[in-house]
Amino acid sequence: MKPADVVVVGGGPAGAASAIFLALQGLSVTLLDRARFPRDKVCGEFISPAADALLAEMGVLERIEAAAPVRLKGIFLSAYNERPLVVDYPPQFPGGPPMSSLSVPRRVLDALILQRARDCGVKVLEEHAVTDFMLRDGAAAGVTGRDPAGTSFEMPARLVIDAGGRNCLSIRRFGLRKQPAGKKVKIALAAHWHGGRDFAPYCYMHVHPPGYTGIAPTGPGEVNTVLVVDGAVLKGRDPQEFYVETVLACASRRELLAGAAPMEKVRTVDSLAYSVRPPAIGRLLLVGDAMGFMDPFTGEGIYLSLRSAKIAAEAAGRALAGAEFSPRALMGYSEKREREFRLKFVLSRALERLIERPAVCRRVIRALAARPALAEDLVGVIGDYFPAEKAVSARFLVRLLWAMGAPGFTAEKRGRDGNLPAVFPEG
Repeated sequence: MKPADVVVVGGGPAGAASAIFLALQGLSVTLLDRARFPRDKVCGEFISPAADALLAEMGVLERIEAAAPVRLKGIFLSAYNERPLVVDYPPQFPGGPPMSSLSVPRRVLDALILQRARDCGVKVLEEHAVTDFMLRDGAAAGVTGRDPAGTSFEMPARLVIDAGGRNCLSIRRFGLRKQPAGKKVKIALAAHWHGGRDFAPYCYMHVHPPGYTGIAPTGPGEVNTVLVVDGAVLKGRDPQEFYVETVLACASRRELLAGAAPMEKVRTVDSLAYSVRPPAIGRLLLVGDAMGFMDPFTGEGIYLSLRSAKIAAEAAGRALAGAEFSPRALMGYSEKREREFRLKFVLSRALERLIERPAVCRRVIRALAARPALAEDLVGVIGDYFPAEKAVSARFLVRLLWAMGAPGFTAEKRGRDGNLPAVFPEG
């Protein structure tokens, strides 16, 4: 069998996007996934506004829009019974139109992206379980597995991209997962709810013990509700009973979901936060959740997958053109991804710590409500279309402390109108 230029393992957004970007370079690509699409995934199902440009470049945005997705206009944040903070996405450019984010069920989104891959010439093989790598001279030379009939197959390739998610073959085969020391293991529980009112077009984030929820409208009278908690609180409990009871324990969530009920059995996924060591073999790239996963509070998993897929496809194209496949030669991909997202990871960790501290969390929300420019900067960064430096910087911290009236940043020092001094202008 003639080797493909690239074999991609995994048909989710990271894998399918990688295949599309590779095929658009004129490369021969085979994509394998153990599932048959459409299939569901535990996910917040809202996508950062900045993903629109990538989806358009992939040739799939029009197909998504034709499926009549919900367009979200901003974020609704409620924490510890504090007055809710509602922030619309600001324009990407001064004077431009406000940004918006897509809310699309994963059954729909993943199937559309995978079909686009087929239309680009990618050979897509569903219900093909990849079980191992073909290794030659310390490098990946393809993959092996079983087809729907249970027959073994070999799939040679010049380069392999593993986009198989948190339990991908690379992580298991080479022991690449790094669980942060002493970090709590979080669990996400998710289900779609139906029968309640139609929601205003926002992503609703609710912080309330023992965790937080992300609620996104996905259609008329339908919302996707994800609950994230410390895994210890679920121990010994029935997941369905715990999920419904915990979601409705918060008064504001009860009000939002009045008249609604889960449409399906709750689905769970654990070990939300982890990092991954780079593989020590050649001709292998990891994309998407296979490279690690951060706390989902910022809701940018899909964008991160799409963007890392493009960076990986660019690196793969250069490697194939120059026939240079060593781990060192391919390292540029992970280094570029790290540079691009490092500050976003810092922000994600900071927000994770913040929501676990009720008193500080309340003060921050009050400060953001009092200073819309601060809130818009933060939402623009979370939406991936403002540079991370807008919110991960000493300047932003000073502005926030000033708005909070922290020690050393008292109201008297702010002045009678509460404005910052000229050295820290708003905006």
